[in-house]
Amino acid sequence: MRLVGIITRLDSPRVQLVGSEVAAWFGSQGIEARLDSIEPGMDLLVVLGGDGTLLHVADQASRHDIPVLGINLGNLGFLTEVAEDEMYQALGEVIAGRGIIERRMMLKVSLVREEMGLDQESCFCLNEVAIVKGNVDKVIRLCSWADEEYITTYKADGLIISTPTGSTAYNLSAGGPIVHRELHAILVTPICPFMLESRPVLLAPGTRITTHLAGPAGDVKVMVDGRFTWEMKMDDCLMVEAAAKPLQLFSSPHKGYFTILRNKLNWGGRYSGYPLPRTAAIRIAKDRAK
Repeated sequence: MRLVGIITRLDSPRVQLVGSEVAAWFGSQGIEARLDSIEPGMDLLVVLGGDGTLLHVADQASRHDIPVLGINLGNLGFLTEVAEDEMYQALGEVIAGRGIIERRMMLKVSLVREEMGLDQESCFCLNEVAIVKGNVDKVIRLCSWADEEYITTYKADGLIISTPTGSTAYNLSAGGPIVHRELHAILVTPICPFMLESRPVLLAPGTRITTHLAGPAGDVKVMVDGRFTWEMKMDDCLMVEAAAKPLQLFSSPHKGYFTILRNKLNWGGRYSGYPLPRTAAIRIAKDRAK
């Protein structure tokens, strides 16, 4: 490992201080570290902050094939799994080659406008793209297709198209399912649907989803990983598909997927977990030994 980027929250003096300390630590290991810089050829990107900080750099990191380690100095920490007090232990494991990398699916989002012909604007996201309305007293109607097959016309406050990583974000608050992060799938979840039978659907990762406004609507926005990206007009088509490159994200070797869910979502109150029954543990050990 020769060159590392360290991403900080520029509006947080405390995070800036931690960033300088981490850069000095890398220097003591004989590794060059650059603050708030993402460059092709970097061996690692360390993100100091919360999930929002990581989401802002996921696109560039995936395009340049730079593995990312998230250190949680923020609040929620679904993506930035490593706690501050675990930081240097995790960094040591990564530079020693013992880190566990997960390949998290990204989405490519394109807005096609009639006057643009075949020209498309595209961007990438790790969590979700959401179509949301600004007018509080009207629902919007969205015709949607999976590849060339018509799905339905959603009559709702909006529509969320997310990755398994994003299933615990906006999708979850809209009533969508939690999908294990190692699965490859695309989730389509209506926001406050007018008809109760309008349910979330889970689609194959090779599916291209197309959505089009089915009637006049004003102030309809396209939000990509929480950022306003486009205003959706009557003749626009929003097209979403799996990106060619995933995000390489280091996961904590000390925290299982459901441990993180229990801690972040307060599942089971104070209980940290129950041990597997002895009979089941013996059976699993026997199966592994075969």
